[in-house]
Amino acid sequence: MKLNTLRSAYTDRMEFFGKLSPYELAKKYGTPLYIYNERILRERCRELMALSDHPGFAVNYSVKANANLALLRIIRSEGLIADSMSPGEVYVAMQAGFSAEQILYVCNNISGEEMRYPLERGILVSVDSLYQLEELGRVNRGGRAVVRFNPGIGAGHHKKVITAGAETKFGIGAADIPEMLEILSRYDMKLAGINQHIGSLFLDPQGYLDAVDVLLDLAREFLPDLELIDFGGGFGIPYQKYAGQERLDLKAMGREFDARIKAFARETGYAGRFLIESGRYISAECCLLLGAVHNTKNNGEKRFVGTDLGFNTLMRPVLYGSFHDIEVYREGAGPDEKLMSQSIVGNICESGDILAKDRELPEMQAGDLVAALDAGAYGYVMSSSYNQRLRPAEVLIDENGNDRLIRRRETLEDLLHLTPLDV
Repeated sequence: MKLNTLRSAYTDRMEFFGKLSPYELAKKYGTPLYIYNERILRERCRELMALSDHPGFAVNYSVKANANLALLRIIRSEGLIADSMSPGEVYVAMQAGFSAEQILYVCNNISGEEMRYPLERGILVSVDSLYQLEELGRVNRGGRAVVRFNPGIGAGHHKKVITAGAETKFGIGAADIPEMLEILSRYDMKLAGINQHIGSLFLDPQGYLDAVDVLLDLAREFLPDLELIDFGGGFGIPYQKYAGQERLDLKAMGREFDARIKAFARETGYAGRFLIESGRYISAECCLLLGAVHNTKNNGEKRFVGTDLGFNTLMRPVLYGSFHDIEVYREGAGPDEKLMSQSIVGNICESGDILAKDRELPEMQAGDLVAALDAGAYGYVMSSSYNQRLRPAEVLIDENGNDRLIRRRETLEDLLHLTPLDV
């Protein structure tokens, strides 16, 4: 559907909204509103599944990126498995239809009691320190374990999302291998798998491919017992679409990756699984967060556009300084090429409640709709009821262009749902 709006070239091209316009969706469901496009979600799943045709290759979707039940069911239907890191993520993954064999539990700093939750369901557990490995041995003597290694290579758009290298809390190093083997022997455990994760949002694949080489070299030390080699994820997406940011070249990366794992299997006789783990690449681009403009004002030379998109709905810009492209919809208006610097802010009582700072955008006014693109990863899952604001609804545009509510908006009653009224 072509829209008559101020700035919507990307969603026009993607036919993102299906049979309804953003105005109609806002009227039907209210704002703020997370809107997902099923066709785009399935396309991203298929792109990652095409990285290799090796029979042991699988894509492990990171549930932490987006845990909506409807989306998980679509992802499972595309042949992906699930990466979970909490009992809650295991619960929703299993509710979506993933079996125990289709879930890997990759935890960080948890108790032995929590480890029992996936173990009792037959789910393989990965730990990332020697102490956690010992804790796993206490509750899973004679069982199987996966250990996360730190390859010493980190990548990502922000230091808070780099998960390998000397300055991160994740994984054990090569120097820890003798003690790791001693712990495994003491608790009669089998090393069933090894994994790693270098960080999030890389667009140059070389660092990832280098880390693949590191993990494959390490894996040779533990054959023939290994059943699983998990290379992690971190595949980036172009958040700056209006500036023409290029995509990660998955086809070229796939050729290199596929060649590496096939050569390893051929040379060593390894017949287990090769996993990649990705959340952002799969779920980010299929979603936008739609909001309403309620106020505009000038403070000196600074122009502020006040919306209902507080950081309780989308935390990434405040937490990481993340960039989300902005679209602006005004019913009956044509594209506006005249731009001005504006900061889009929310309705939270914090000076840092800024969605987009000093952006060159068409001049906005109260009554407009505004959308933050690429909000499907680490969007709703990181939302909160801070300031006792209600968390948004989520809507899916299916492959036929029809809209369907996949999570209702919170109500005021939900705010006290867990609190005894006689407290």
